[in-house]
Amino acid sequence: MIKRLKVVKPSPQTAIEILVSDYLAQQRSRGLSPRTTALTANVLERTFLPWCAAEHIQATEQLTQRVLDRFGADLLNRDLARESTRTYTRTVGTFVHWAQADGAVEAKLRMHQPKPEKKLIETLSREEVTKLEDAAVTERDKVIIRLLADSGVRLGELLGLRSTDLIEQGRERYVKVNGKGARQRLVPVAPALYQRLRRLAARGHDRIFVTVRRSPRTREYEPLAARSVQNMLRFTAEAAGLGRHVHPHLFRHSYATWALRKGMNPLQLQRILGHADLTMISTVYSHLNASDSYTAMLDLLRAE
Repeated sequence: MIKRLKVVKPSPQTAIEILVSDYLAQQRSRGLSPRTTALTANVLERTFLPWCAAEHIQATEQLTQRVLDRFGADLLNRDLARESTRTYTRTVGTFVHWAQADGAVEAKLRMHQPKPEKKLIETLSREEVTKLEDAAVTERDKVIIRLLADSGVRLGELLGLRSTDLIEQGRERYVKVNGKGARQRLVPVAPALYQRLRRLAARGHDRIFVTVRRSPRTREYEPLAARSVQNMLRFTAEAAGLGRHVHPHLFRHSYATWALRKGMNPLQLQRILGHADLTMISTVYSHLNASDSYTAMLDLLRAE
């Protein structure tokens, strides 16, 4: 006797679930990075929608300010880091803003952000950067350290550099980097560093930064991996006697702090670092004190 398989019909989606699905499709259609879309989907599908289901919130009309406030309070009661909670509320807030523009929810809703933790930003001094460069074993590693320190590029941006990304405009020298959100930008570099990058690029590999030895599998020089750079910086910091943990993003903080203390316009720094707006600079680098402002003012007066 043949057993008939029972067809299980999927349960109909709620209006909130359909709205989230439409929003995620819109996010993917914008060509955002896979990491960004995955994070958004994770927050909305695995946290926000299950919470709505548990609270019996199905219709878009049920999304009120009280509901959003309860969701935010629930996040704060969970065992999450404060910055993770801020990421969750920011993601849901962006979704709500999109739904408002679409007319799907009322216009006065707002997802409140918990206050950020005040953390002391660690930085490297320019003397420590020089010690690291001097302690590096190969020219490739020395150039990596100098480029991270003198440009503020992200590690992924550095590892993706090709010879065609070295740009000359008159006397000006740049590296073209592919940043977050598929946004390209030109980052200025000093002529001496630019020439060192040129010499590395002249070796004829697809990427500027490749392995020192050929791969046993492909017999080719492979693009350098992020983990290799992280390990190199750790070993180099030990050799330089810094006595502290050195990681790629530390150079980005150090560059931004150094540039602001030297009087760089925050708008210019925003463009160099590849931030979408000034929010990150105004919050992360709030450790700059009144003395820094006074020094910057004197530098401006001397320039007259």
